[in-house]
Amino acid sequence: MKERQSRRNFLKTGSFAVTAGALSATSLSSCCNDDKKKVAKPGQTPNTKFAVNIEIWWSDLPVLERIDKTAELGFPAIEFWSTDGKDLDAMAAKCKELGLTICQFTAWGFNPGMNNPENHDLFEEKIKETIAIAKKLNCKKATVVGGDDQESMTQEEMHANIITALKRVKPLIEEAGLMLILEPMNIRVDHKGHCLYGSEPALRICREVDSPMVKINWDLYHMHITEGDLCGHLNEGFDQVGYIQVADHPGRKEPGTGEIYYPRVLKELKKLGYTGCVGLECWPLEDELTAAQRVFEADNW
Repeated sequence: MKERQSRRNFLKTGSFAVTAGALSATSLSSCCNDDKKKVAKPGQTPNTKFAVNIEIWWSDLPVLERIDKTAELGFPAIEFWSTDGKDLDAMAAKCKELGLTICQFTAWGFNPGMNNPENHDLFEEKIKETIAIAKKLNCKKATVVGGDDQESMTQEEMHANIITALKRVKPLIEEAGLMLILEPMNIRVDHKGHCLYGSEPALRICREVDSPMVKINWDLYHMHITEGDLCGHLNEGFDQVGYIQVADHPGRKEPGTGEIYYPRVLKELKKLGYTGCVGLECWPLEDELTAAQRVFEADNW
């Protein structure tokens, strides 16, 4: 999300490069390249449809070239953060030309907070704009964020305000067929000062709003850091899963570089009946081709 790009840039270039886990980049490369058979188009994964986050992958290239690169690797879809500064018509045309799906983008970020009623008029206007943008992009989902902590408000009050905001736009998104996916964060590593983290409060909010068009952006990286037991929590809350994102921990790199055993988790998702895209909101540890090979291996269970 645009509001957190400075934080994301730190993770990409700062101390996390040193603490990305017990395996060095050299040993990981050896594991990936020597012991596993490379495939020509690793984005053509056997079980799961992955969406490349084009804000992160090939970030030094123009946006349309990032979309080309996604297709070259065989991935079927993309996701991205803010629409600001992007040629949306060109992106839509490029994705149509290449047969790629735009799975989701960010409609509402950290500030101003949806958790403050003073911002609810603006939130409604932004969702109206998002509906029009999503139609242009032929995109069915958009991420919304609860907001950073509001001074003098309890967490319960902030969560109640999120419910109010989502109920307010509920008729709009249901008529448009646009799903808002609410993303809980983690406060241990990335988002100290944010009001919503973990599956439990997100489930309470979505079940209270009670709409097929309000679900959770279930980012497994955040969930792992916040609560663990990824498969158990997915089973308990699967009725409210709207979208899945992945990254390994520590380091927020691709699956296969950290402590999460993604073959088991991806297998559980398929068992539960998840057929949507899984967003690769992770920074390639070495390069995009090697990252794509690791994603293929994680899904080749």
